[in-house]
Amino acid sequence: MLDDHATRDAAALLFKCWQSRSTLPQLPEHCRPGSRTEGYAIQRAMLSMSGRRLFGWKIAATSSAGQAHIGVDGPLAGMLHDTQVIPEGVPVPISASLMKVAELEFAFRMAHPLPARDQPYTVSEVMAAVGSLHPAIEVPDSRYNDFSRAGAAQLIAENACADRFILGAASPEDWRSIDLAAHEVAITVSDREPLTGVGRNVLGDPRIALTWIANELRAHGMALEAGQVITTGTCAIPVSVAAGVTIEADYGPIGRIAARFVS
Repeated sequence: MLDDHATRDAAALLFKCWQSRSTLPQLPEHCRPGSRTEGYAIQRAMLSMSGRRLFGWKIAATSSAGQAHIGVDGPLAGMLHDTQVIPEGVPVPISASLMKVAELEFAFRMAHPLPARDQPYTVSEVMAAVGSLHPAIEVPDSRYNDFSRAGAAQLIAENACADRFILGAASPEDWRSIDLAAHEVAITVSDREPLTGVGRNVLGDPRIALTWIANELRAHGMALEAGQVITTGTCAIPVSVAAGVTIEADYGPIGRIAARFVS
């Protein structure tokens, strides 16, 4: 088990890498997490030393393909810091990104907290705590040279590849009547062939993904808080992006979102 000193060492090293946009093969052995619990402890230490505010959470690897891509056997939760949020319409820098992909996602803003407790939350309990639904774009990245071999604990430690995030406007109030599992998203990427995403690609349903993270945090003594935004994972194949690329996504009655990438 990592002690507090080793946890802070790992957090300081990862935060320095995020600030400098540099990478490392893996964390040094003395501060390398060996479990999800140790990874989440490093997340918390990194937020504390950063002076940033917790904007919300992301879920990584919500599909079997995504899990295979980064070599994990289940989803991962990562913190979204307030400084990582880019207002829609502001160009997104991409040249320093290792991954250079964008992901189209369903995001929820919490109206009520879901505090830690012994009993798991149900989907209906979690959805009753939600205030709004939003289209979103996540632009993940990693601080490991080969993120596909880092393993779940180290990926959690670096916030599950959380980097840039764009949140769209809140959906109309009647979004709760929509079958999110079957809901399709029409995606246009510059002059490429159109793509289609669907909610069932996100752990079967974005609502199930949101429930998963509520219970993942609960199991590790953490909680979703009112006002936090949770983005639930990509509903389509991650889109390769570079400077000059524009993505537009039409979620139908849920709304639209776009992003332009620059060097």
